[in-house]
Amino acid sequence: MWQTALVSMPFRQADRPSIQLGLLKAIGEARGFPIRTVHANLDFVRRIGMDRYAAIADQPRPLLGDWLFAVAAFGQDAPEERLTDDEDLLRIREQDVPAYLDELVEGFPWHEFRVVGFSSSFQQNVASFALARRLKERYPDLVTVFGGANFDGEMGLELVRSIDCVDYAVIGEGDTAFPALLEAIEAGTDPTLIPGVYSRDGGTPPAQPRDGLDDLPPPDYDEYFSRAAELGLPTNDVWLPFESARGCWWGAKHHCTFCGLNGSTMRFRAKSPSRVLAEFATQSRRYRTFRFEAVDNILDVRYLTEVFPVIATEHHDYQFFYELKANLTRAQVRTLARGGVVQVQPGIESLSSHVLRLMDKGVRAAQNVNLLRWARYYGIGVSWNILWGFPGETEYDYTAQAAAVPHLVHLQPPAGADRVWLERFSPMFSQPDKFPLGPRHPDRSYRMIYPSTVDISRVAYFYDHSPDNALPDSVYATLAKAVDEWAHAWQGATPPSLTYRTSPGYLEIYDARHPERTGTYTFRDTLADIYLACVDRPTTARAVHGKLQLRHPVEAVQEAFHQFADRGLMFLDGDLALSLALPRTPGR
Repeated sequence: MWQTALVSMPFRQADRPSIQLGLLKAIGEARGFPIRTVHANLDFVRRIGMDRYAAIADQPRPLLGDWLFAVAAFGQDAPEERLTDDEDLLRIREQDVPAYLDELVEGFPWHEFRVVGFSSSFQQNVASFALARRLKERYPDLVTVFGGANFDGEMGLELVRSIDCVDYAVIGEGDTAFPALLEAIEAGTDPTLIPGVYSRDGGTPPAQPRDGLDDLPPPDYDEYFSRAAELGLPTNDVWLPFESARGCWWGAKHHCTFCGLNGSTMRFRAKSPSRVLAEFATQSRRYRTFRFEAVDNILDVRYLTEVFPVIATEHHDYQFFYELKANLTRAQVRTLARGGVVQVQPGIESLSSHVLRLMDKGVRAAQNVNLLRWARYYGIGVSWNILWGFPGETEYDYTAQAAAVPHLVHLQPPAGADRVWLERFSPMFSQPDKFPLGPRHPDRSYRMIYPSTVDISRVAYFYDHSPDNALPDSVYATLAKAVDEWAHAWQGATPPSLTYRTSPGYLEIYDARHPERTGTYTFRDTLADIYLACVDRPTTARAVHGKLQLRHPVEAVQEAFHQFADRGLMFLDGDLALSLALPRTPGR
């Protein structure tokens, strides 16, 4: 029977296999179609070096990776304007890219294949078009199929219309459409009758996303590891991608205003806890790894009671990365840590409750800080950023954050602080009447990459904009400087710390956040009790008053809050107060 090749081109991250290829291979072969996965991005890593490759792959804007392949993909129709004058990058574009494509075409038995599929997300489009173009020139009867995030919605419709080496586009989830397309090609019927499949002549709108995920097979990553070994690329530190859920349960109710993920597939669906546990066991044995990276956009809350406690009880040595919502309790963070979660991306984009409301995040700033606290205590790394540039924000939103940062330096700093990007599918993009962002147009990179025959307003994912009534950049400068200093404080051998010890009616807080002014605070009786009442979670003065059954009025508790805050020992967020120190005794 004829074969299908599934290809992952640059600039897919190369330090892990493609879950898209692995899953479609497993699905297709279960339906009887021989499929090979080609992690062609690994060959480019070998050619230009991992450091250079990763620097391009990890930078979504500008679209440098796509630009490097533009001439190879579009020939004389490629725009002449340069995106960079870097001599090394120009050499890669002019020498390495053509040589790499020549080796790919000559070094793989493409004549044995009837269908070649390309999975494309972020900066994979143009490299994929470049290879597809050469393959179609050499093998005119070869059928090319494209899919992935870059082909969602009207982006896919425009690309299949305007790029001549694209025969079919699968728009939306491909689990059902892709094997059905292979069956149509085998039977000689029209693939565009399949929901979600389009050609230049039209197609059928995608069906509703599948309801359940338990019947999906584990991804097949065999060929990633074998090709990496052939090329001499290390795989000891690979985090194995896995999928336990699709969509976003929060986004289905309140779509975060700047988020362009889950363009047409927001509805949340998750694998059952038993199915997830079984997949961990299967993939760990198969690939001799204990490290797993969730591609989910948000954690299924069921796993807090039905997955991670099981892993902890059975003493499995897995390590996990997960994206999740920041409103977790101390007990939930402890559960994650004991169940093997070592890195999270909790969607902390601000330390201002007002800005978080503008984002429709559904959390308060104090909850974000609390997540950072307990993640630090339980040894979980946190990936996060601070964003600005939202309609309705005020100067105070950023001066207040800048003032708070010196008191938070014992917590993991953000990776950076910058203006929010405008992304297709986000409410800020799709609801211009609600979000006055002024004139907007595709990121300038697109005009340097695609031929004039491509309508880039329909292809672009990233947009530039000039917000109405925008705050001047100087408003953000103090916060940006504070964040830089925060990151610098964590570059030493010992990160800053703020810890406490306690006994009945007595509290000592050890402040080592700033080397030039370390010291110990001592509190007794009611003040000690008030501080400890705000350690686990953000709390109101009235709640503390009731919990401690104080004879003093609520106003006295509020005054105590301000005394702690003046010393930088407590984070105040409206009516909420959160103690910033962490237990000095580990593991509780």
